[in-house]
Amino acid sequence: MMNMEVNGTRIQVKLYDNSSAEAVKDLLRKGPFTLSMKDYAHMEKFGSFGMQLPANDEPITTEAGDVILSEGNLLVIYYAPNTWNFTRLGKVQNLSGEKLKKVLGKGSITATLTLDEEE
Repeated sequence: MMNMEVNGTRIQVKLYDNSSAEAVKDLLRKGPFTLSMKDYAHMEKFGSFGMQLPANDEPITTEAGDVILSEGNLLVIYYAPNTWNFTRLGKVQNLSGEKLKKVLGKGSITATLTLDEEE
């Protein structure tokens, strides 16, 4: 499980079983990772890892709570649908789409990612 600390709320993300999610886990095993995330089109927040990760792109339509790797270096958390070629990283477990949108708020955010090794 990956945790995202945003605006004082812990968002729990169940990571998928693919090489992209494994690369994120490897990064987080080194310690917490903080990134700035901007709002895009009132449907997502995105921020750069600052490095390329392995991509496993496929055509998908996102749902609220989908956590995606885009362009091989962007972490994206969706709170509204979008259709494109993306790599699935995980899915928010502890918040509904409506609650997630409220937690993410408007404008830019800072998210701190940590890994819960109890998987």
